[in-house]
Amino acid sequence: MKPQRILVVGAGHVGLYAALRLSDKVRRREAEVTVVDPQPHMTYQPFLPEAAAGNISPRHSVVPLRRELRRCRIVSGAVTRIEHARKVATVQPIIGPAREIEYDHIVVAPGSVSRTLPIPGLREHGIGFKTIGEAIYLRNHVLDRLDVAAATRDTETRRRALTFVFVGGGYAGIEALAEMEDMARDALKYYPELEQGDMHWVLVEATQRVLPEVDRDMGAYTVKQLIKRGLDIRLDTRLESCVDGVVKLSDGDSFPADTIVWTAGVKPSPMLDHTDLPRDPRSRITCLPTLQVVDGDRVLDGAWSAGDCAAVPDLTGPPGTYCSPSAQHAVRQAVRLADNIRDVIRGKAPTPYKHKHVGSVASLGLHKGVAQVYGIKLTGPLAWFMHRTYHVSRIPSFNRKVRVVIDWTLAFFLKREVVALGQLHDPREEFTEVTPKVPG
Repeated sequence: MKPQRILVVGAGHVGLYAALRLSDKVRRREAEVTVVDPQPHMTYQPFLPEAAAGNISPRHSVVPLRRELRRCRIVSGAVTRIEHARKVATVQPIIGPAREIEYDHIVVAPGSVSRTLPIPGLREHGIGFKTIGEAIYLRNHVLDRLDVAAATRDTETRRRALTFVFVGGGYAGIEALAEMEDMARDALKYYPELEQGDMHWVLVEATQRVLPEVDRDMGAYTVKQLIKRGLDIRLDTRLESCVDGVVKLSDGDSFPADTIVWTAGVKPSPMLDHTDLPRDPRSRITCLPTLQVVDGDRVLDGAWSAGDCAAVPDLTGPPGTYCSPSAQHAVRQAVRLADNIRDVIRGKAPTPYKHKHVGSVASLGLHKGVAQVYGIKLTGPLAWFMHRTYHVSRIPSFNRKVRVVIDWTLAFFLKREVVALGQLHDPREEFTEVTPKVPG
């Protein structure tokens, strides 16, 4: 019997963990696994705030695919179309013409993208916080703004440079805001021209609470702690415009800002628009609890999905509820999905995914955090320690676990690095300026 061809679309939490599990649990004569992703690595997104703040090296928050998936075939490119009726996916490699890849089973896990809104000026002046590139850019940008503020004597320029706006009060927004403010506060020790009160950190949240994944009292505690640090928390407030970097809020306030970070939720990857797979009103692929793609009452043979882009029924909740788009569910769904593919290949019935959300942990900067796990609520250093312990246990590969722990250990003895490497974002600028143009 020929090996089954398994195609994994996307190498995020679902794609990487599913491919790892398949390569470990399925024999070579049973199946061959191909993983397609534009990036040569998986980004462990819970570590993006720490990478941006300089607590860990950015390289240590990503997992190289070719080293971890040695038994899989890696294709560096983007899936541009899926025709499941033909069981064919069209892949656009990094360079060269597109090609088709046939499969017997497909794991559709392209993940999610930032859920943005048509707000004037957002496209031109905002930045997201979902990729390692965005995290590195934000770190360099914030430190660069401190340099700008320290070098100028113009009050308006300084005020604009030291105003940092984060839109969205979920985990991504709160952790990014708290970690970046913590880093900037440390950096001010080296800027005698600046004072803590010169910085203006603003959180804009459209609802009346932050961290909706935890109880209201934990969200309220988080807001109180951020306010104690001098942060400006705007609840029940929307960003209405940021044309020319001038932030206009629904509460009537308006001020210029050089830094506008958008963390207001995610939506399924737009790549799904170019497939013939069934989707729900929120553009997610419709799935059974077994993680098989389902169209009405018809199960699509060989089609599987999980994670942010999939509507997976939550068997631990009331009827009609779905699993939240969290790393906690994605990692566990990936393992269940891989085992189900193995079972189907071997002629067995797949098993439904069932996992009760155990809770959430969040960092609010160095030695500060909140946690709600199995109904137990923790705050401060203990919650921060739990946050680090949980995530270092979840990042794939022993190599990355060791490197992250070493980064943290060194940070206890060495001062935080607060140098901006802005030239990384346009490295050829200086070279092109000194290179003469060829006449004609």
